Amino acid sequence: MFNVVEGAGECGKSSPDREAWKLAPCATAAQDTNAPVSSCCCQQVKKIGQNPPCLCAVMLSNTAKNSGIKPEIAITIPKRCNIADRPVGYRCGGILLFSHFAIASFTDSPSIESRFP
Repeated sequence: MFNVVEGAGECGKSSPDREAWKLAPCATAAQDTNAPVSSCCCQQVKKIGQNPPCLCAVMLSNTAKNSGIKPEIAITIPKRCNIADRPVGYRCGGILLFSHFAIASFTDSPSIESRFP
């Protein structure tokens, strides 16, 4: 079951760029699989990951794109955090989200569609 934030946009009353800043503690871990993942990063990933439309908007945000994260590495963070309750099979603008982060192609497409097995 997912928690949905009430409000105007995908992330409720907060903008996707603002939510992306909350993932700042994950920046190094999202660029290097050997970098340690902080407990603060894990807490934020778990929180934002409970709302897949918000997570999608965050991953497509200018802040995320400009931060230098590598989606193929970012997808490893939930596993590195031992997060067990991660959504599986959420399609986000050409990105298939598994484990709270992007896999497949990272595109600029703003479309959001969910696919749950």
